[in-house]
Amino acid sequence: MNPSTAFARVLVDELLRGGVTDAVLAPGSRSAPVALALTAAERAGALRLHVRIDERTASFLALGLAKASGRPVPVLTTSGTAAAHLHAAVLEADASGVPLLALTADRPPELRSTGANQTIEQAGLYGGAVRWAADVGVPEEGREAAQNRYWRSLTAKALLISRGALTGDPGPVHLNLALRDPLMPGEDDDDGLDGPWVGRTEGAPWTAARRGGLSMPLQQEPSNTLVVVGDAPPGLGAAAAEVAATAGWAVLAEPSSGAWGGSLRGGAVLLGAREWLADHRPERVLVVGRPTLSRPVNALLSDPAVRVEIVAASPRWADAVRSSSAVGGLPLLPQRMPGDSPVTPPELAAWRSAAERMGTAVDAALDDRPELTAARIARDVVAGLPSGALLVLGSSTPVRDVDLWARPRADVTVLANRGVAGIDGTISTAVGAALVHDGPAFALMGDLTFLHDLTGLLTGEGEPVPDLTVVVPDNDGGGIFAQLEPGEDRYAEGYRRVFGTPHGRDLVAVAEALGWAATRVSTAHELTEALGLGGPRVVVVRTAQRAEAQLGRDLRAAAQAALRS
Repeated sequence: MNPSTAFARVLVDELLRGGVTDAVLAPGSRSAPVALALTAAERAGALRLHVRIDERTASFLALGLAKASGRPVPVLTTSGTAAAHLHAAVLEADASGVPLLALTADRPPELRSTGANQTIEQAGLYGGAVRWAADVGVPEEGREAAQNRYWRSLTAKALLISRGALTGDPGPVHLNLALRDPLMPGEDDDDGLDGPWVGRTEGAPWTAARRGGLSMPLQQEPSNTLVVVGDAPPGLGAAAAEVAATAGWAVLAEPSSGAWGGSLRGGAVLLGAREWLADHRPERVLVVGRPTLSRPVNALLSDPAVRVEIVAASPRWADAVRSSSAVGGLPLLPQRMPGDSPVTPPELAAWRSAAERMGTAVDAALDDRPELTAARIARDVVAGLPSGALLVLGSSTPVRDVDLWARPRADVTVLANRGVAGIDGTISTAVGAALVHDGPAFALMGDLTFLHDLTGLLTGEGEPVPDLTVVVPDNDGGGIFAQLEPGEDRYAEGYRRVFGTPHGRDLVAVAEALGWAATRVSTAHELTEALGLGGPRVVVVRTAQRAEAQLGRDLRAAAQAALRS
């Protein structure tokens, strides 16, 4: 079937799975695929379809249906002014807390802002009157499985938010549906969904909300559970780690998660060992916070053989690969029951043993190299911090190096700007955190991150001075790109200027010019000594971009060899 028809049928199927029993539409051309899918659902006895000739009437009819039933009710329009006529009902639904779902068909992006017929800027049309809005990508051929996961996850999320499933604050949600021709199904298309377009088994929604926590003892939860903790709000990661410790579940936590002290070392490297993972694949993955650092983590979450559940502190839960089968607030974490005590099931012992073997191999490989590399700097900085220290990590290579190669510590507070993972303002963030931290503070950031916020080093007259030591691995540019696709040999022409971006500056002189003490080190011993000098201070270590990329490959190879042995 053509992409627009496939999308419409998946959308309607997921609406039904999410509890929709009534839908309203006003006629139009661009909305035809969804209108036909709704009609087919009515013929099958799956919902009641209500048709009105104007959109304002249709939207208030949907409002009444939703207000009386308490269930989300979609109202479908075509593009242009038709979508604008829903606004009054959306405003009422916002103020009244009614789960209205505005489905507005739209022209594809290439027709927007061109003067094309019946085309306006529909994305964000209802502003702050909706609880959530999404401009859904145009359906296209060649990405069937990924699109099915995306469409179903998006629809399920829209229904959960409109019902206020996690917030107790129901209200309107807007999905803007950009569709390309052909808009009508082919002659041979039936109404069914099969192959890449199927949903969860037994008619379940793609993502369901879990309320009220778990009443069963921890021991009745799947013992083969892996807890993945990304960057998380204060307290959430620590709560997850405590539950995992009691339940005997392995934890893979990012440094800024609040759960890093209980994490396996080098968890992302472990997930990248395909042979080992094939023998130890978890039955369930419990995701807490926003995991953003690791492709192997995303690959695991995309595995259809793994059940993924999400613990969210807000209705803006993270599900980048669109795989979660359940989402809930803090009660989703099982609570301790009387008699619960820490256990070490065989699955946890296997994960711990593998992580230890890999860590030993990585340490040996790093110690065999006389030069200071970014990977070794990350490992040694973490190991050399005093108990109670604060560590702020730059969002480019340093946070990844700490995640991959350092031994997690529970007695160190780790922060990073992982919300949108930019390098902006990292020095200023570290200075602010250091000023309120009770104890010495440290930051580890790349040279471009450092240069990006040099004014953060300026302290005005009479302003407090932080006890902050900033460690800067200086590879003269954007070293992270050497570890990604642009760093491959086939893209070598132009790499240095476009990605490597050498700055050629003496960072010690730069820091001193801005009033900070600065130290250049070249050995592990000098680095350890510099960490004890106190701040405000900048410590610069020269490294090499291409050598760092090769070292990363060598360390992964050494870790996987240790697993095989």
